[in-house]
Amino acid sequence: MARFHSLTVTDIRRETRDAVVVTLRPSEEDRAAFDFTQGQYLTFRRKFDDEELRRSYSICAGKDEGVLKVGIKRVEGGCFSTWANENLKVGETLEAMPPMGTFHTPLDPAASRHYLGFAGGSGITPVLSIIKTVLAREPHSRFTLVYANRQISSIMFREELEDLKNLYLGRFSVLHVLKSEAQDIDLFTGRIDAEKCTALFRHWIDIKSITTAFICGPEPMMLAIAASLRDHGLRDDQIKFELFASSQPGRARRRVETVAGADHGAMCQATVTLDGATRTFNFPKQGVSLLDAAIENAMDVPFACKAGVCSTCRAKVTEGEVEMEVNHALEDYEVRQGYVLTCQCFPLSDRIVVSYDQ
Repeated sequence: MARFHSLTVTDIRRETRDAVVVTLRPSEEDRAAFDFTQGQYLTFRRKFDDEELRRSYSICAGKDEGVLKVGIKRVEGGCFSTWANENLKVGETLEAMPPMGTFHTPLDPAASRHYLGFAGGSGITPVLSIIKTVLAREPHSRFTLVYANRQISSIMFREELEDLKNLYLGRFSVLHVLKSEAQDIDLFTGRIDAEKCTALFRHWIDIKSITTAFICGPEPMMLAIAASLRDHGLRDDQIKFELFASSQPGRARRRVETVAGADHGAMCQATVTLDGATRTFNFPKQGVSLLDAAIENAMDVPFACKAGVCSTCRAKVTEGEVEMEVNHALEDYEVRQGYVLTCQCFPLSDRIVVSYDQ
């Protein structure tokens, strides 16, 4: 099970006015633990006014760069992101869990594929890692990126993307869509919605040639793009997305109707395995998530967003019945196999058995 390790900040580069790229170095004994897969993220923790905050930021380095880098964009009112942009210094250490996340697909050096990426704002960070790794490790594959921003000055990694175009001539192309700056082609101005996707697929992108599509950005944009991709023939298993925050119910809600009417004052006995150790405790069926109950019972369970967006708190239910209120992180097949996001997991049966180790 993932635990926090100290990473040394070796470089901080100002990427845009409100975003930095932070290069990190693990200790020699932790180097293997931070051998990431393209598209994964790191979960950091830090105390602010005696309150521990956890935040997840995507790795923006490619697999073959030999470094560990994350992009951190300042969020209005965001304590961690503001501190990282204004106060973090080279030489300091950050506590982070090893890389996590499933925003990627297996690569094959002999494959000849056409990947499509949609990124909005800081959603470029995991997509950039995927782009660089795919182009380096699948020499016969191509990648098309549609990148949405408010204006030119807010484009993260603009120069790096141009360098990649020059390095991989004919294999990598970028279409910039700017919300508030006019461009020579009207199609590339405004928001990315269903109508714009249809026009892109008609005039610029051969959607029938796409093997896998990656989407990362604001939720409304992602939902519109995913729906348009399906309307134009892509299957769900060809669409991968990474969501940073959400205000909507997630997908693949798991509910067992036979016990949905259980007594609201009843208790559940939970048996939870973490790092090979098993603990049993009782907690209410209503009002307390499995994650919070485990924390209250002094278990050092992993978590980050507590909003059903990341998969840091993923565990497997091997006995009993549960419901997930929100799920934006697990694939349908994972839910069918019994995996849950414990921050959104509430018991429906009198007893559940859960493992973080599977």
